[in-house]
Amino acid sequence: MAKNWTPTSWKSRPAQQQAEYDDPVELESTLQRLHRLPPIVTSWEIEKLKRQLAEVSRGERFLLQGGDCSERFSDCQAHLIDAKLKVLLQMSAVLSYGGGKRVVRVGRIAGQYAKPRSSSMETIDGVSLPSYRGDLVNRREFTPQARRPDPANLIEAYARSSMTLNFIRSLLAGGFGDIHHPEVWNLAFVKESERAPEYEQLIEGMKAASRFLDATVGREVSELSTVDFFTSHEGLHLPYEHAVSELPPLRDGWYDMGTHFPWIGDRTRQIDGAHIEFFRGIRNPIGVKVGPSMDPAELVDLVRVLDEHNEPGRITLIVRMGAERIAARLPPLIEAVRRAGLNVIWCSDPMHGNTYSTADGTKTRHFDAILSELQQAFAIHTELGGFLGGVHFEMTGQDVTEIVGGARGLTEADLARAYDSDVDPRLNHEQALEMAFLISRHLRASPSAQV
Repeated sequence: MAKNWTPTSWKSRPAQQQAEYDDPVELESTLQRLHRLPPIVTSWEIEKLKRQLAEVSRGERFLLQGGDCSERFSDCQAHLIDAKLKVLLQMSAVLSYGGGKRVVRVGRIAGQYAKPRSSSMETIDGVSLPSYRGDLVNRREFTPQARRPDPANLIEAYARSSMTLNFIRSLLAGGFGDIHHPEVWNLAFVKESERAPEYEQLIEGMKAASRFLDATVGREVSELSTVDFFTSHEGLHLPYEHAVSELPPLRDGWYDMGTHFPWIGDRTRQIDGAHIEFFRGIRNPIGVKVGPSMDPAELVDLVRVLDEHNEPGRITLIVRMGAERIAARLPPLIEAVRRAGLNVIWCSDPMHGNTYSTADGTKTRHFDAILSELQQAFAIHTELGGFLGGVHFEMTGQDVTEIVGGARGLTEADLARAYDSDVDPRLNHEQALEMAFLISRHLRASPSAQV
């Protein structure tokens, strides 16, 4: 275990972004019930992911992490879950074939029910109520009852996370990841893009390669292996994360059994804070969001605290700078980590730094700004003699209109047609898949492509 760490040592540290419950007895009773429930994931799965992430750190794989900004209880439905899974599998197929890399698939799914807020209170027409912190805590409706942090939501979130992951496992075991069937590829948007010939050539190449392998081995390749898929969420709500953690039999450390891959947000990464204290002691691979306020020396100290043994695959730095700031802010961080000899994965989150509001107050992002930050990240790592190990997207499998741009050229006037996010805007399934095509270009040119 980590030095001077216990499962409860985080309670002595200041904790940011925590819900304020009005009945501590009710909360504690609920947390005890949570702790007695069967785990959502296993330590074997967590260790398998860590081994694959170690390969990412050596340039042998590429990390694809994506899913909803914030899951809702009402979205725990079969057609919504399989749509998310489908687009992630499509993206991973494009990246693997087009980019020449095995892909580690990690969904922002089966537990992404909590969100940080810029203010603890929200005021509308002179009425102030607690801010909406995700369905794990309270509800979106602006009423005193809905906005009350309710411990019962913790059990509900755990149940729906379990149901979601169970359905995903069933789909994958049944061959949902098979790329042979053309009906899983809805590519009408390709014809709208100036890059249409390139995309169509890549798709035909994938199909031809699949047919060749089928003929070579005498059976469909999809029958020969299963698709690995892992879950992730922001480890924001510390009482919840603590309640679902345990020391499994035959293991020498504690694991967060509510997800394979928790991450620490940019608002809760204080080195002396409760989140860092809790997550430094669990054995899961950990993500850390790195925003424009991060100082190079601070980042080095943070990684050393979270990973005192410099373990490959343990730490993924998820960089969220914004297209206009990444060129100035990222290189000093890379250089500092390299000088310190730290083994980390660099992952680009080109979403969060590129959010803006339209004239009517609608939050959106522009496809071109997202792509620009991503392209700059690839270029910066190459110029400094390294490589980008992964990408992190807020995206959905639905035909939403929340982000402008892309092959269909969505405009701000299109946003009202199908804007469905309660928090941040997401790439729709076409924009997400187009992004995968563009990333595959960079992977082919990356220095690590020959590893």
